[in-house]
Amino acid sequence: MAQGYSLNIGLNSVDPAHYAGWDGALMACEADAEDMELIAKAAKFGMVRKVLTKDATRVRIKKELDEAAKVLAAGDLFLLSYSGHGGQLPDRNNDESDAQDETWVLYDGELIDDEIYAALSKLKQGVRVLMFSDSCHSGTVSKMAYAALRTTGSLEMLADTVQDSVAEERRFKDMPVGIALRTYRNNRAMYDAIMAELPKEDPKATVKATVLLISGCQDNQLSSDGAFNGLFTANMLRVYNGGKFRGDHRTFHRRIVRRMPPLQSPVYSIVGVPSREFESQTPFKI
Repeated sequence: MAQGYSLNIGLNSVDPAHYAGWDGALMACEADAEDMELIAKAAKFGMVRKVLTKDATRVRIKKELDEAAKVLAAGDLFLLSYSGHGGQLPDRNNDESDAQDETWVLYDGELIDDEIYAALSKLKQGVRVLMFSDSCHSGTVSKMAYAALRTTGSLEMLADTVQDSVAEERRFKDMPVGIALRTYRNNRAMYDAIMAELPKEDPKATVKATVLLISGCQDNQLSSDGAFNGLFTANMLRVYNGGKFRGDHRTFHRRIVRRMPPLQSPVYSIVGVPSREFESQTPFKI
């Protein structure tokens, strides 16, 4: 019989000692993880794990991913969610068209997307992974998008979409460009050593499980924080409606997108072994 395993990560801040004095303060990321935890429990997942802020270190998250790979078997469902800042580091294995690796900004250091997929490649074939990443990536385009929000009135649209905060208090889950650069330079030996150990080939190509990823926004967009939930997570929860949603994953994604403002468009993608059967299932169903 298939089992459900859930790992939900949320960071409302990071360690300034690693991030050039920046604490990355956010409001709702821990709440996002807690709400994902509640979904997993309601869906009768056998193993439900939550890791918040100071506990969400590089070592801890890698250990959690390795533990999931040991436990999960073909047919099992792995719910993996992250809410926090997104960052970027220089791409060293030439698997990114923009020469930047995306990262999860964990408490004591960034976890590179190649590391995440290398960990997911340890999962057995036939494991289903439903992955949510409510975060964004830094860079020039992010700063342009922020300026566009300030000048087009779309902040008001964001505030209307999520009524738990006002436009002036809106926070975005992007690591500032200057902080990203200083963080890399201050910790260059660490990150270069990590990247040197990564596989030369694209780790996504080695994933044997089926990973269905719904991310909070496109690579050139910002994900918005809120008072109670991040904008993406808030709208995902509204569509899910306490388990009343009965469509498949693509319909789930489309309905979330319909609720989102144009400047934040969640992305639906498949990594690993394609599975129409998995895609046709109702989200969170073991």
